[in-house]
Amino acid sequence: MDTILNSPPEPRPSWGPGLDQETPTMFAVRNSLPVTRESITHKFSIARHEGYLTIGLYPDGTPGEIFIKMSKEGSTICGFCQAFCRAFSLAIQHGLTIEAAIARFKDMRFEPLGATSNPDIPQAQSVIDYVARYIELHWGGRPR
Repeated sequence: MDTILNSPPEPRPSWGPGLDQETPTMFAVRNSLPVTRESITHKFSIARHEGYLTIGLYPDGTPGEIFIKMSKEGSTICGFCQAFCRAFSLAIQHGLTIEAAIARFKDMRFEPLGATSNPDIPQAQSVIDYVARYIELHWGGRPR
């Protein structure tokens, strides 16, 4: 018994900090777009704030990235739009469905909001809401 208490512990497999064999792990794989790809660019305005939405497409025609260019370069709204586009693009490239992305961003409310230049989307609660509605209008419900 004395030998058991004084012997060094047996080596155990290492699963990373705070992880063991019972802890499920998930690794997201990024589905990058081809170097050369199709895209569409859509001009819009919300409450007289003009912008351009560019959507880069996978070969199957589904969105893989988005870019928003607002007319007021350097403004806070431009910075938020760039951050949103990066997060949205990375999320869908890592497997978030278009439907799930739309559900998370549709109906977000902040300035600028109001009437739009698009008769299919007459009102928007924000630029983010407009983008979600535009993507829903053109790609919502499509299998990927």
